[in-house]
Amino acid sequence: MSAPPHNQGKVCVSVAGETVSGAIETARRFGGAADVTEIRLDTLSRPEILPFVERLKGPLLFTNRAEWEGGFFKGTETERVGLLLEAVQHDCDLVDLELRTAPELRGDLLDRMAQHPRTRLIISWHDFEGTPASETLGEILQEQAESGAHIGKIVTTAREPKDVLRVLQLLDAAAESGFPLIAFCMGPIGRISRLATVILGGYMTYGAPEGGSESAPGQMPVAVLRDMLAQLKEQ
Repeated sequence: MSAPPHNQGKVCVSVAGETVSGAIETARRFGGAADVTEIRLDTLSRPEILPFVERLKGPLLFTNRAEWEGGFFKGTETERVGLLLEAVQHDCDLVDLELRTAPELRGDLLDRMAQHPRTRLIISWHDFEGTPASETLGEILQEQAESGAHIGKIVTTAREPKDVLRVLQLLDAAAESGFPLIAFCMGPIGRISRLATVILGGYMTYGAPEGGSESAPGQMPVAVLRDMLAQLKEQ
């Protein structure tokens, strides 16, 4: 892999609550340790956008993860993407949409974003079972880069150390094409990649508010992640 860039990637705290008020409280408590706060709309019993926009400071990322990609949203696809359209309407900083979402719904989101250029689209792909071969990962990256999105996200599950290396190697390919990429692995073996990715040029990594509140396997508390990155930066 190429030498690490001088500028380190962002740290995002992922907030997955059941109520809007609870999620806002968590975001306020732990958002200061992160560059971006992700609001997992799919975990909320009654998801809303406006309360977060009005009551939270700092960059917000709205994610409404589909059940078919490891999330919890139980409504229709039109309803699911509709919440992201609302977030764009309020000029939020980032929204996350799965690569496997229907192209026409992705098109609706991109059309709305053309009218609200402040918002950036993360196009994501997750594998909760394992890590595909390098060729398959490369094809996913290429499809993301051609999707119209601003940032790609490829997250797999590491079953052996070589899985971590294959995913992190995607950062070189993304850098060569000038496409910002979030890339790391879930699970115990993949935990190191959550730290390594931003050292090696990844756009962003994700941490939990605190221990026991992880929204994905292998997430570290955001304060621990931030401290580890600070120590590496001092070396």
